[in-house]
Amino acid sequence: MMKRILISIPAYSEADNVVPLYNALKEGLKPVWAKYDFEFLYINDGSKDDTVAQVRSLMETAPEVSLLDLSRNYGKEIAMTAGFDYFHHDAMVTIDADLQMPVSTIVDMINLWEQGYEDVYAKRNKRMGESWLKKATSRWFYKTLQSVSHAPVVADAGDFRLLDKKVVAAICQLRESERYTKGLYSWVGFKKAQVEFDALPRLHGQTKWNFRKLFGLAMQGITSYTTAPLKVSTYSGFAISLAAFIYLLYVLIKTLLYGSDTSGFPTLVILILFIGGVQLISIGILGEYLGRIFNETKQRPLYFIEDIYHRSLDDNSAEEASSPKDNDLSSNHA
Repeated sequence: MMKRILISIPAYSEADNVVPLYNALKEGLKPVWAKYDFEFLYINDGSKDDTVAQVRSLMETAPEVSLLDLSRNYGKEIAMTAGFDYFHHDAMVTIDADLQMPVSTIVDMINLWEQGYEDVYAKRNKRMGESWLKKATSRWFYKTLQSVSHAPVVADAGDFRLLDKKVVAAICQLRESERYTKGLYSWVGFKKAQVEFDALPRLHGQTKWNFRKLFGLAMQGITSYTTAPLKVSTYSGFAISLAAFIYLLYVLIKTLLYGSDTSGFPTLVILILFIGGVQLISIGILGEYLGRIFNETKQRPLYFIEDIYHRSLDDNSAEEASSPKDNDLSSNHA
């Protein structure tokens, strides 16, 4: 019996890339196509274009294509979680729909998986089509995260990776709503291996990751993956208190030796503003963590599913999924 591999494709308004990606996958997987049973799962994350229509049209002639249509836009992290919940295969590959990741790399991942590795991640050597600022901020973010986290996070290694069913089962047990999946890959462990690739320019459309969203992802990664910002706030408080105490002794001794001095108003204002700024930053850090605790305590479902479409085994038309497993997916894993 052939091993089954799920190709999970989160997509948000990627209608122009649906068919090109499918063609690229079929071409890139030719060396191993006959050895494995592949399923291409497009996960529609509340797209505003006709992504769903494009996938369903593709399903008319592509029996290996399925569609998981979420009820709204939940973000890529939750869309990937929906793919994990759908999984019932031997291995899973997550790939973006923008064709920036060369699909031929999947063959190298599969070969390493067959050698016994359970998490084969792809590391970017070059990032073509991206601005200097985006590359620089990405480097700074990874350096910061690596310096404060206990579990290692590999720089320039994103969600493009192959996971064995053991790893997927482990990640499915982690149901927090404030997710940073790149950190979860490291946290669960398992045998890891690396392949390298050069990221290509996006084929169609514009990137959905503007500066605001990237900054939000960075904040979510740091505050969801480590408590180091809280420690930084504490250490800053001790340092400022110590400096204030030393300055207090200096003023006291100076007053005793030379008498009172009415000067120093600018210094006083600067100190008040500085300490006030540090306090506001500390309160903001606490607020970030409290907000995440608040969201977790609600215990809301991570997502809801509008429809699941797959190709029937005994019919040539694409049909809406209605098996007991699919119903369990939409009710229990949501």
